[in-house]
Amino acid sequence: MDAVRVEQSTYEMPPREGMTIAHFITVADMERSVAFYEKVFDAKVVSRGDNKGAPPYIKIANTWLIVNVGGGPTPDKPTVTLRPPPNPDEISSFMNIRVADIHACYELWRSRGATFLTPPIDKYGEIRCYIRDPDGYIIEVGQSKAEVKYG
Repeated sequence: MDAVRVEQSTYEMPPREGMTIAHFITVADMERSVAFYEKVFDAKVVSRGDNKGAPPYIKIANTWLIVNVGGGPTPDKPTVTLRPPPNPDEISSFMNIRVADIHACYELWRSRGATFLTPPIDKYGEIRCYIRDPDGYIIEVGQSKAEVKYG
């Protein structure tokens, strides 16, 4: 399906100059999460981590995702404990994926095991729906309407 084929960017992790942005999520099972993002979004697993604590790095289209298990405070974040969302219906942030053909993505990603909260729904200047990942995080999938101008 050409509508869901994504051009892999040339952005590197770590960057040789400038910056690259990665989103970090805390998961219960790293392998399960890596498999989900790899299968559903055809993501490239750049690193599966190691036994010294390095987390997996996943490249999804033009962004990076780091998945790691939770844990208690560390010297660089002495008051912070990381854990997957305790209630998947109470989320404070989510990934937003913009696509050219939301209906094609919905069918393809659903066939790959994605669990959608609803089918695509017409909302404001876009059509959108949400996927729930294995740890309860939601991922917005949206398609902008051609007649709506952004920026």
